[in-house]
Amino acid sequence: MDPDAVAKAFVEHYYSTFDANRANLANLYQESSMLTFEGQKIQGSPNIVAKLTSLPFQQCQHSITTVDCQPSGPAGGMLVFVSGNLQLAGEQHALKFSQMFHLMPTPQGSFYVLNDIFRLNYA
Repeated sequence: MDPDAVAKAFVEHYYSTFDANRANLANLYQESSMLTFEGQKIQGSPNIVAKLTSLPFQQCQHSITTVDCQPSGPAGGMLVFVSGNLQLAGEQHALKFSQMFHLMPTPQGSFYVLNDIFRLNYA
């Protein structure tokens, strides 16, 4: 399994799902998952999805600039670091963001997000 290919596929799936319907991200998280969103820590899939769906915008479009990944630990985990732009509907300028995912394998052969850290990058 090529970690770069897995990371690329995950990133494409995550952001296309986020942009289309954030509630559908629920199956990427588990009870042990943690999101740190702009410094706020949220644990568990239902709470994470509640946070993402309550963000103060309805429509957005992510455009990814970079994706870096590394294998993580003997369990087959993977660190994925993403940078890009976030265009909100009705806004003239895109926001720059960085996001880090710690992916862990599932018994079914896919991955879930154990850790997710999101930050806007202010110039």
